[in-house]
Amino acid sequence: MTESQPLLIELGTEELPVRALPGLAQAFFDGVIAALGKRGIAVEHGDAKPLYSPRRLAVRLPGVAVEQPEQASEVFGPYVNIALDGDGQPTRALQGFAAKAGVEWTQLERASDAKGERFVHRSVTTGARTAALLPEVLREAIAGMPIPKPMRWGDHDYAFARPVHWLVMLLGADVVEGEVFGVRADRMSRGHRFLHDKQVWIATPGDYVDALRGAKVLVDADERRRRIVEQVEAAAKAAGGSARIDADNLAQVNCLVEWPKAVSCAFEDDYLAVPHEALVATMEANQKFFPVLDDAGRLSARFIGIANIDPADDSEIRKGYERVIRPRFADARFFFVEDMKQGLASMNAGLANVTYQAKLGTVADKVARVAALAEAIAPQVGVDAALAKRAAGIAKADLQSRLVNEFPELQGIAGRHYAMQDASLSDLSHDGRSAVANAIDEAWQPRFAGDDIALSPLGKVLAIADRLDTLAGGFAAGLKPTGNKDPFALRRNALALARTIIESGFDLDLKRLIHQARELAMFAMSDVVLRQKKEVADAARAKGVDAPATHSNLRSLGASDLEEIYDFILDRLRGYYADKGVPAAHFNAVAELKPASLYDFDRRIDAIGTFAQLPEAEALAAANKRILNILKKSTDAIPAIEDRELLREPAESALAEAVEAVYAETGHALAHGDYVDALSHLARLRPQVDAFFEQVMVNVDDAELRRNRLALLKRLADRLGSVAAIEHLSG
Repeated sequence: MTESQPLLIELGTEELPVRALPGLAQAFFDGVIAALGKRGIAVEHGDAKPLYSPRRLAVRLPGVAVEQPEQASEVFGPYVNIALDGDGQPTRALQGFAAKAGVEWTQLERASDAKGERFVHRSVTTGARTAALLPEVLREAIAGMPIPKPMRWGDHDYAFARPVHWLVMLLGADVVEGEVFGVRADRMSRGHRFLHDKQVWIATPGDYVDALRGAKVLVDADERRRRIVEQVEAAAKAAGGSARIDADNLAQVNCLVEWPKAVSCAFEDDYLAVPHEALVATMEANQKFFPVLDDAGRLSARFIGIANIDPADDSEIRKGYERVIRPRFADARFFFVEDMKQGLASMNAGLANVTYQAKLGTVADKVARVAALAEAIAPQVGVDAALAKRAAGIAKADLQSRLVNEFPELQGIAGRHYAMQDASLSDLSHDGRSAVANAIDEAWQPRFAGDDIALSPLGKVLAIADRLDTLAGGFAAGLKPTGNKDPFALRRNALALARTIIESGFDLDLKRLIHQARELAMFAMSDVVLRQKKEVADAARAKGVDAPATHSNLRSLGASDLEEIYDFILDRLRGYYADKGVPAAHFNAVAELKPASLYDFDRRIDAIGTFAQLPEAEALAAANKRILNILKKSTDAIPAIEDRELLREPAESALAEAVEAVYAETGHALAHGDYVDALSHLARLRPQVDAFFEQVMVNVDDAELRRNRLALLKRLADRLGSVAAIEHLSG
C-alpha cells in the first residue's frame, strides 16, 4: 500500500478582494486536487475544505500519496517485415528503435494489429516522488484560478490577485522545495497583521489551524463565520434587541476580518424618522455593520460593527464607527425632509422631463401607459379600477426624489413612505392610503432572482401592468435581447410578469393584455414621432419656411408581433419550471397549445404531471403521435365527424362509442379547467385505442371508408390533445 502524508499549501498575500475571496479559495482547492489527480497521485479528501482569510489561501489535505504509482509505458516500433531482413537480422530501423528504447533488440516484444505484427517496447518505471511534483501542481492550480483583476508588483512580470509575500508547502513534517511569484517555500506562516505581527512556525499540516488560531487568525471560514454570528447576536441581545444578519453582508464581513470582535454602537434617535431602509442600506451596504431590531422587529438606534482587532478598550473603535455613519444618515434625513416638502405631485410632474427611451417617450409617458393597463387589469382580478389607475399614476414619482437619487435601491420603498404622508392622498381612507402606498413599493417586486412577488392584489396589478408595458415597449422599439445583451432587462421582466400571474392565481388572458400593451406602445411611438416632426416644422415656420403637415409612418400592429412577445415569455418559463423539477417533455406538451392564460398553463402543467404517472400514459402518448403522423400524411378531405353507418369493424365501432362517451364525460371538466379529471377519463381509452390499431387498417383502398376512419382518429386526437400535446410524453 502506498504511503501517504498530510499536505499543506498556504499562499500568503496582501488583503484579497472581498467578493472574490471564497471563489478564489475554492478554485485553488479544486485546482490542487485536480492537478494531483491528473498525475495519478492518490488523495484522501476526508473532510477537507478550502481554508482562507483576507490574507491567505490554503489547501490542507489529510492524506496524499508520497509518490506516483508505477508508470507503465508501451511504445510501438516498426513492423516485422520492415524491422528484419531476409536472414532474420535487424535492419537499421529496428536497431534505431531499440537504441532509443535503451535495450537490445532481442529484448523487444511483439504485438499484432490490423496491419500485421510489429515490435513493441514495454516498460514499468517507478513513479515520481510527490514532493518533486508539487511545485508543478501549485503552478498549475494557480494558473487555473479565476483572477478578477490581476495585479503586478515590484519589477516582476508575473501577476496575481494581490502581491504574494510568503509560501508554506509541507508534505508531512517536511518542507517541499519550490518557488512561486519569486517566493520560496518554507514552514513559516504569518499571524494577524496587528495582533501577532510575526512569523508562525508550522510543524505539520495538522498543526496549521491551531497554530494560526494561536496567532489570532481564524483560517477556517466556517469557524470565523460562527464567531461573528455569536458575537453579533450576543451584542444585540445586550443592547436589548436582536440582530439583523443579512446573508450577503455576513459573507462580506467574514472576508474582511481574521480575528472578529463585535463592537456595540449607537446613533441618535432622531435619525429613526428617516425611512429605515435608507439607514439599513447605509449600515449594511456601505459600512458592513449589523443593524439591531427591537422586540417588534423595527429598527432601533443601535448597531454592531465587527473590528479586526481585539483591544481591551473598544471605545475609540466605537466612536469611529458611530462617526462614519453620521454623514450618510444626515444626508438621508435632509433628502427625506426636502422630498416631503416637494410632495408626490411635484415629483410626478418632473417625470415629464426624464426620457424613458428615445422611441417611447418620457417616464411620464410610461406611467400613463401603465396606469391604463392597471385600470384594465384590476376589475378582472377583483381590484378597484380607479384605485389601480391612481396608484399606478404615482408609482414612479419617487424616481424624481432626492432620496432615491442618493439611494437607488430605495425606488418604490421611498414612494411608499411618501404616499403614507402625502397630502394629495388625503381623500383616501387609512386603508386606501395604505393599499396605494404598499402597492407603489410592491410594484417593483420581484426585485431580484428568488425574491417574492407582490403581496397585495393592488401591488400585483401594478407589477403586471408595469412589466407588460416594459415588454411591449421594448419589442416595439426594437430592443429585443440578443446574446448576452439585454439593456432593458426584458428577460427578467418577462419572468417577473409570468411569476406574478401564475403565483397570484390570476386567470388573465395574456394574449389580449399583450395586444393592449403593444397598441399603447405603438401609439406612444407615434406620438414621439409626431412631436419630433412638429418641433422641426415649428422651427421651420419660425424662420418663414413653409412646413408640411406632420403625420406618423409607423407600421400597424401585426399578429406575429404579439406571438413573438408571448413566445418570449413562454421561453422564460422553461427555466422556471425546470427549476421546479418539471420535465422538459411536460413543458413542451403544454407550451405547444399556447394557452392564453398563464394560470391555465400552470394548471395544465400540474395535470400532465399527474397523467404521466398513469400506466396508460405512455401507450396513449405513443398512439397520439401515431395518429398525428397518419393525419399529417393524409391528403384526404377529412370529415368533421365519422359516419356511424360506415363503421365496419367491431374495434372501430367500439372506439367510436368510447370517443363519443369521453367527449360527454370530459366536456364539463375541460370547460371548468379540471384537467386532471379530463385526463383520467381519457386514460380509459387505452383498451379501445390499442384494439383499433391491432385490428383496423386505416389507409384502405376504399376512399369513403378511409376518410371515415381518419375522421374518427381526428376526433380522438383532438380530445387527447385538449389538455396538452401528450405525444411529447412518448419516448
